[in-house]
Amino acid sequence: MNSVVIAVVVMLALSLARLHVVLSLFIGAVVGGLVGGLGLDGTMLAFQDGLGAGAKIALSYALLGAFAMAVANSGLPRLLADALIRRLEGDGASASTRTVTITKYAMLAGILAMSVMSQNLIPVHIAFIPLLVPPLLSVMNKLRIDRRLVACVLTFGLVTTYMYLPFGFGKIFLEDILLGNIAKAGLDTTGINVMEAMAIPALGMVAGLLIALFVSYRKPRDYEDLPIIGANVEEEEHPTPYRVAVSLLAIVACFATQLIMNAVGAQADALLVGALLGLAIFLLTGAVKWSEADDVFTQGMRMMALIGFIMITAQGFAAVMDATGDVAPMVTAVEQVFGDNKAMAAFAMLFVGLVVTMGIGSSFSTLPIITTIYVPLCLALGFSPLATVSIIGTAGALGDAGSPASDSTLGPTAGLNADGQHDHIRDSVIPTFLHYNLPLLAAGWVAAMML
Repeated sequence: MNSVVIAVVVMLALSLARLHVVLSLFIGAVVGGLVGGLGLDGTMLAFQDGLGAGAKIALSYALLGAFAMAVANSGLPRLLADALIRRLEGDGASASTRTVTITKYAMLAGILAMSVMSQNLIPVHIAFIPLLVPPLLSVMNKLRIDRRLVACVLTFGLVTTYMYLPFGFGKIFLEDILLGNIAKAGLDTTGINVMEAMAIPALGMVAGLLIALFVSYRKPRDYEDLPIIGANVEEEEHPTPYRVAVSLLAIVACFATQLIMNAVGAQADALLVGALLGLAIFLLTGAVKWSEADDVFTQGMRMMALIGFIMITAQGFAAVMDATGDVAPMVTAVEQVFGDNKAMAAFAMLFVGLVVTMGIGSSFSTLPIITTIYVPLCLALGFSPLATVSIIGTAGALGDAGSPASDSTLGPTAGLNADGQHDHIRDSVIPTFLHYNLPLLAAGWVAAMML
């Protein structure tokens, strides 16, 4: 059996059995490497080589956690949370149900808007989550919002936006990577409207969001009011205008730095530089005292430590899968099994994309791997250029939601589990897998048949 499939199945099975996702990724990589003929030594070397690629990402998110804790220490996020709580407590009992409903959906709409804008208008990806979500957990508790729903809302904005709108990260995914690699593989993409190609798959994502909102997680769910993990630094009871102003300045500076660096195509990591600048502003202005800085930054890094370790391990897993060279044989097997049956071949290609991305954890990394194989296969089966773009784009996006190693699930978990009540696998990975990968798989198949 194909080593990539075995590695992903082992990793997912161990994760579902509640083994820590870092260990699940490591064991899955070892099993895949051994089955793929790399041997133990070759597997470990490939895994170790891959770890370096995740170090920069992990450091960026550790510093982002420190920055988020500095913002929280200023009292700014608490002002927003307190304002919402006062709104809930200020209404009479007869109006409470209506007020709760309005506040609940207004908060979800705001979180969705931030998630969408994080991919284009303010392209900071998941950087906003540890700043926005942890302070709102107490409000979510009062509203009795199911955090699995919030995870679905966040993941929808993170994934659907880049796979449909060609702006910001979407421009990179759709134009630079998707169309660029398809053109390199020999298919003329002149005149192809990438939004038209990805419209039906995007509607599948919308269907998943609506099901999560109004069917799966519409019922209230109770959580305890617990402190943020590691947040033992005392916030001021009444935040001073000065510290709030510094917080706003630091946030603007952090995000503006990323915007400018992304716009000029800087090679340095924009998130890393932005977080460092924000931290510098807090220290130089005295908004975070030198005597408290060590505790504040250490606690923030601790809050983001899990996501960093998972990202580093995921890079090692991906390196082993690439070293086995078993992705191409998996696609060749699809061609041999289904022959001229376009319907079954389209489904199989989408499913292979799901398996690869579930293991690697990145749609952006999956596309270059599968495109060179999928283009000649689609042409041989008679798919139109538009359908080919749709199949490959959907195959790449499949698995981003629902992968234990994807930042589209790790980001929501980092925010929602700030008080230790949101499990990564059961509350982020499984809900987003069911609500997005299954509808996206069906919608991608429909697009392949219709376009």
